Amino acid sequence: MGSMVQFVIFAVLTGGLIAGVHIYLYRRLFADTSENRMWRRVGMGAMSVLGTLLVLSFSVTRFVPMDFTFLVATLVWMWMGTSLYLLFALWLFGGVRGVARLFARMKAASVSTVQGTVRVDGAEALGTAAVLAVSPGDVVATAPAPEVNVERRRFLARVSAGGAALAAGGLSGYGMWNAFHPPVVNEVAVRLPGLPRELDGYTIVHLSDIHVGPIIQRRFMDELVARCNALHPDLVAITGDLVDGNVPTLGPSVAALRELRTRDGTYFVTGNHEYYWNATKWADALEGMGVQALRNRHVRIGDSAASFDLVGVDDWMARNMGPGLGYDLEAAVVGRQPDRAAVLLAHQPANWRVAAHAGMGLQLSGHTHGGQFFPFTLVVSAMWEHKAGHYEENGKHLYVSQGTGFWGPPLRVGTGPEIVKVTLLA
Repeated sequence: MGSMVQFVIFAVLTGGLIAGVHIYLYRRLFADTSENRMWRRVGMGAMSVLGTLLVLSFSVTRFVPMDFTFLVATLVWMWMGTSLYLLFALWLFGGVRGVARLFARMKAASVSTVQGTVRVDGAEALGTAAVLAVSPGDVVATAPAPEVNVERRRFLARVSAGGAALAAGGLSGYGMWNAFHPPVVNEVAVRLPGLPRELDGYTIVHLSDIHVGPIIQRRFMDELVARCNALHPDLVAITGDLVDGNVPTLGPSVAALRELRTRDGTYFVTGNHEYYWNATKWADALEGMGVQALRNRHVRIGDSAASFDLVGVDDWMARNMGPGLGYDLEAAVVGRQPDRAAVLLAHQPANWRVAAHAGMGLQLSGHTHGGQFFPFTLVVSAMWEHKAGHYEENGKHLYVSQGTGFWGPPLRVGTGPEIVKVTLLA
């Protein structure tokens, strides 16, 4: 019941926000730029349809097979990104116009003050368009109110709308190209405390936030698997947010993971998005694909001669989704020898220092997407101390992936998708 209430509140707030944005876009792009009724009707219809589809996109894939919604979802999510940049660009152009108008008014007021000096009962007074407190019979000369130049205002509205459309189109086009571009391989070498010398040079390919769903499907996964195999990893680690959909729909796409070629296997921990689509069913499905789900437990990697511990925890946020769910590091390390080398897989870069104190020499995380696209890159920087990349404190390490796929708008501006190749050093 509580989750349903939360969903309704979220839907109402989100719907209201989306409606407000599309009304604003209609006014600035259509109503302000022309008096033509047909142009305005086209604009009103387009904004209504796009806004409605965007509102429905958050829930429709739960009830309609993604095969039917793939094209619509792709277009709608692309529009989401473009509309955001249109909004920002219009605000920017509107701000420039506002500053220009302010300076123009200040200049006009200055000229009016100089030229509008009048006499009232023999004394000097300043003539303005405002009403002056004077005695009956006094004669006051006032400066005429400025006339509104409708054509000039219309011209400036068209310039602003055109400039915003060009800027938004350019940024969105680049962002979409970058989002769909094959992930780059970023390599990092980490000196892992306690790692046996026999395992010096051990390689882990780290994937995170792939978000298989309405847009990212089997073709993307096949190419991703081929790129991972080309790195010849000893182990592949997937740190959550693998999917945005249910098992029957996305299983065929995720099954590409069967083709990963490693020496010691592929391991997975849940992200917050798995809990929107039944994390337990996904964990079971992945086990059937040869991917081991580490749900608050650890496994030994290597052999009796040389090994280290791979520790996995459920998503940090899932602690609020019900009893027995979510991050439990204490349960994950039960029975582990504290002096052994350990790598922790955790979706969010939360609790890193606590985990390091508990003996985790390296934590691999994701979740932040590095902000994914500007200006949310700035928001994520303000929200997260560890936004993306490699961090080290007191000989303990954290790597936060920017994500291998994307969520929501297929945009990457200021960040890029990545595959991380981690080399462990003794």
